[in-house]
Amino acid sequence: MEKQLALIVDDNEVNRKLLEYVLEGDDFEVCMAANAAEALQLLASVRPDVILMDLQLPGTSGLDLTRRLKAHPQWRDIAIIAVTSYAMKGDEQKARTAGCDGYLTKPIDVTTFVRDVRDVIARQRGESPSE
Repeated sequence: MEKQLALIVDDNEVNRKLLEYVLEGDDFEVCMAANAAEALQLLASVRPDVILMDLQLPGTSGLDLTRRLKAHPQWRDIAIIAVTSYAMKGDEQKARTAGCDGYLTKPIDVTTFVRDVRDVIARQRGESPSE
């Protein structure tokens, strides 16, 4: 099976490294961006299976970047998962309205994180999630 590619978009280096470690430990390839501009630059040359999107980014927010990606035919079918420490009432709905296909809160649960990511990818592709 070919490795799946995850793009992590998070301005916090510790968060990026943790997500990278967990995903690579479960056979993902990973690329990373610290902001929306870096993410768009990467997307010009790579096609990730999933984008793990921090919602609070400097400059262009993760919500705005998600809206932009979902409005573009080249990127709209990529699974985007909000990975955020903002878990107030209504935040998940805001993320989903912006186009996020999944919503996970920080700190992540390392025992279920990769399964949850794979489930969102499967649903985005019209496949059955894992049991």
